[in-house]
Amino acid sequence: MLWSNLIDCVAEFAEELESWQFVARPSQQSPAGEDWIIWLLLAGRGFGKTRALVEFVLEKVATRAALRVALVAPTAADARDVLVEGPSGILACSPRWCRPTYEPSKRRLTWPWGAIATLYSADEPERLRGPQHDLAAVDELGSWRHPAAWDNLMFGLRLGQRPLCAVATTPRPTRLIRDLVSREGADVVVTRGTSYENRDNLAPQFFDTITKKYEGTRLGRQELMGELLFDVPGALWMRDQLDELRRSQAPELRRIVVAIDPSGTGGEEADECGIVAAGVDEDGKCWVLADASGRYQPTEWAKRAIDLYYRVKADRIVAETNFGGQMVEATIRAIDLNVAYRAVTASRGRPLTQGIASRENHGAGSENEKFANSWIDLHPNFPSIKRGGDKSAPGLILPIKCFKLSQALRSPLSRSVFGINYSRPLQLHRLGV
Repeated sequence: MLWSNLIDCVAEFAEELESWQFVARPSQQSPAGEDWIIWLLLAGRGFGKTRALVEFVLEKVATRAALRVALVAPTAADARDVLVEGPSGILACSPRWCRPTYEPSKRRLTWPWGAIATLYSADEPERLRGPQHDLAAVDELGSWRHPAAWDNLMFGLRLGQRPLCAVATTPRPTRLIRDLVSREGADVVVTRGTSYENRDNLAPQFFDTITKKYEGTRLGRQELMGELLFDVPGALWMRDQLDELRRSQAPELRRIVVAIDPSGTGGEEADECGIVAAGVDEDGKCWVLADASGRYQPTEWAKRAIDLYYRVKADRIVAETNFGGQMVEATIRAIDLNVAYRAVTASRGRPLTQGIASRENHGAGSENEKFANSWIDLHPNFPSIKRGGDKSAPGLILPIKCFKLSQALRSPLSRSVFGINYSRPLQLHRLGV
């Protein structure tokens, strides 16, 4: 009996020495204070993100600060294999006195005092519509394919006095991650780290082969150093480039057009309709004035384009007719018979300047060259183009906007549209918020 008790005491003492508070690095500890809601852990591969995330959950559950927990990963298999059954998962990291009962068929972990953690897949965002929680643990947010999963998770984070969310992910400049980083210092605490910080716990071969191969490369900066890289090689327009060219006010413009790339359907899953206004001044400089792009029904995008036409006092509307043909003009005319209108046909596969090639640029490369040479400026009412979107590479304008911008820039300068003749290279400017 005494020998058995002694063994139990030794086991408990060894377990205590291996507890998270003794082995965790400072960068793996959850933030102090109560002025944050989301803890965003941006770090390279092998940093120990999953362990930090799991230990954060165990701490909150053990102290009864959380009773309803959402464990969300990119897929159902990821939630099970990484957050629950993995080497740094909840089952492996839970001490004996705090070990939950796992019911795979119910996607549920239950602790003796009634706390429950439920597994969710970000590929099934509707599963998160309805359930409510006081704690959320999010794995690899940068790999989520459906932003609606994050929205539904946030709507359900409404139990308790102080519901919290912890996010562990390799940095990828998706819209969700960019939004969270922009809130740093407000309700988000960001912790950054590299793969090298956890070198003592990783296989030597990992650093002898893998890291040496990718050190100094762009992929290595993201996956090893944990850097959040906004610009991608091949992007037609870079964010810094757009910001540098912003102006506070436009001069008198001699020609203005509103360019449209219409969509045939509306709703959240529909393609975006590009609506961009641009003009040229007396010195031959082009100014990108406004962006009214969005997901609209046909009559709605026509109304928005016409409203923009009158708001910027445009000379005409230019619309791409590859999709819709004469129906595009008919939709516009059904709302206003008096607007000046011209149809254009998009060309695809044309050579791009500066050696840039893209399957989705729709011939916008020449406009990229004009941007690079400071020939284009953006108006303050043109903010959304710099944000891009989920369907584009980071740093690249949405392809739909990219095309309409190129059409808008070409149209006020086209002899066939306005009969303008220039004796020197075109200069383009933008006004920016």
